[in-house]
Amino acid sequence: MTEVRAVSQESLTCAADADPLAVHESAARVFAARGEWRRAYEHLRSALDLDVLTASYNRRYLDRRLAELRDAHPPAVALVDLDLFKSVNDTFGHEVGDQVLREVVRLLRWSLPAGGFCARYGGEEFVLVLPAVGAGAAVALAERARLRVAEHPWERLRPGLAVTVSIGVAHRPTRPRDVSAQLREADDLLYLAKRAGRNRVAYRQYGTVRVVRTVRSAEWVTTRNEGSLTSLERG
Repeated sequence: MTEVRAVSQESLTCAADADPLAVHESAARVFAARGEWRRAYEHLRSALDLDVLTASYNRRYLDRRLAELRDAHPPAVALVDLDLFKSVNDTFGHEVGDQVLREVVRLLRWSLPAGGFCARYGGEEFVLVLPAVGAGAAVALAERARLRVAEHPWERLRPGLAVTVSIGVAHRPTRPRDVSAQLREADDLLYLAKRAGRNRVAYRQYGTVRVVRTVRSAEWVTTRNEGSLTSLERG
């Protein structure tokens, strides 16, 4: 019988090429065949915390983990939204759109810190939970994720396909333990990243909103105050 190594939830989220849903389901089958019902149940329960389409964690898991972290050290959160995703579905079809969502999740999971994870927030929005990182590191992690998506060879999937994401990073709740307010802050910053032209990362530093975007071999090339942003529809 095939041996299955026990895999923790934390290590699953850090493995960019792993399919956590498939791993948990496979492990549950093996342990059930051995009569190890408790271990099989644990893997099935973990599978229920995963989004079926993307194998990222689902909203239920996100809410539970944030509630648990709230009473310790609230993590940084990065709210990620695919830019103009409706046009991907309209132009290439929903099957390609589903493939894009799965691939974006795989790219977002790269280089997450220990204990970090990616969860589907709804539709084409995802949350990166980044525990035990400073503000600068959180922005850098989000920017690297944005750049990975932008530079991915999407045309290998369909000629003419291009995909980018916009990200809002909220490092700490404005009020202690108020994680819901932190998510709202990340959502507001995401909207400002969209208004700045999309394919950007927005964050707040000393009360000022800054929007950044790097290119190869360059440092921060865009830094703007909130008041100078140009209005664009969110999408």
